[in-house]
Amino acid sequence: MPRDTILTGHVLSFHANPLTNPAAQSARISEAVLIRDGHIAASGAIDDLRAAAPDAQVDRHDGHLICAGFIDAHAHYPQTAIIASWGKRLIDWLNDYTFPEEMRLSDPAYGARIAERYLDLTLAHGTTTTVSFCTSHPASVDAFFTAARARGLRAAAGKTCMDRNAPPGLCDSARSAHDDSAALIARWHGVDRLSYVITPRFAPTSSAEQLDALGALWAAHPDCLMQTHLCEQIEEIAWVKRLFPKARDYLDVYESHGLLSERALFGHAIHLAPRETARLAESGAALIHCPTSNSFIGSGLFDIGQRLSEGQRIGLATDTGGGSSFSMLRTMAAAYEIAQLTGTALHPAQLLWLATGAGAAALHMQDRIGNIAPGLEADLVILDLASTPAIAQRHARADDIWEAVFPTIMMGDDRAIRQVWIAGWPYDPQ
Repeated sequence: MPRDTILTGHVLSFHANPLTNPAAQSARISEAVLIRDGHIAASGAIDDLRAAAPDAQVDRHDGHLICAGFIDAHAHYPQTAIIASWGKRLIDWLNDYTFPEEMRLSDPAYGARIAERYLDLTLAHGTTTTVSFCTSHPASVDAFFTAARARGLRAAAGKTCMDRNAPPGLCDSARSAHDDSAALIARWHGVDRLSYVITPRFAPTSSAEQLDALGALWAAHPDCLMQTHLCEQIEEIAWVKRLFPKARDYLDVYESHGLLSERALFGHAIHLAPRETARLAESGAALIHCPTSNSFIGSGLFDIGQRLSEGQRIGLATDTGGGSSFSMLRTMAAAYEIAQLTGTALHPAQLLWLATGAGAAALHMQDRIGNIAPGLEADLVILDLASTPAIAQRHARADDIWEAVFPTIMMGDDRAIRQVWIAGWPYDPQ
């Protein structure tokens, strides 16, 4: 039988949502966490846990932060090799970088190498769950899920569907989008820790017929998530208006084709109209904030304070490779900076929640991941709070845990990742 394990350190758990409740008071710092059978058994004082599990192995990480593994709620693993490509707006970036690279994943062997590389890179940065767009090739979905399953990860992904305004080598059809996705759902959805996500890329690359087909597929598989893009750039919104002149707005394109519910994930959602914000809040759909991408491609500033005041559900994401980092620490830092520009100062507890519990709630997986609480899966990241000289000298002056953590959020990278645990086991990249 697997041995009980106790990890010691600053164990961060949340008993309330710090985005909607007093931030520091929503969190709890404990001395240790007990892991049993791949799950969190308890957290609390080390003496209490040792009494509850006298035969447990004790792994000491004193002085380090132990929190739930990071959740990246919107990524494009096929764009791994083209991350940090210079100087383009969204449509140019797609045509010049994204589409040519995605066509390379028609080769299953290349897709497998990119999937392996992507998951190795993200695990090295403390990400334990990713929601990814694949390409229009079903083999790209197989590659991602095969690599995630081999690592024991909880992961979600889907075949990117598009039947127009893209190179012929990447286009499918309304019928093949439906049938390929249905076959992939049957093959992967619910296998081990994997979930399928119905994935129209965005309105400009799907005809009304394809959106109808995917809406029908979602109605047949309502336990799946649906992911797409919404209101990322002003030019994109104008393009959608030309393509769908009868739609009330961008969101209405999806809604009119059965692609809006509480299990929808809308990437970016920066430039929303009042009707859209009201309808999104009413539906319970999630808005996925991609701060490094929004600044890198010049899309705009996501106003998190405004969105929270509307009651929106929000997740956080790298948007690799439009985003400029694989790191959720860097993504938290960017979220803080963009929030400052829009008049909101996010507390360190709120930033860590965005990268963990908020993402889990957006994915409707809060009963499995995203927090350190009894019964949840033991996906954890252990952060060295003095990983570089610059961070260490600021950490040395900290008066409380939040001052100790914040420099790592703002300046940390993969050097801050002391250890990653997947389903109760330390991850060994070898």
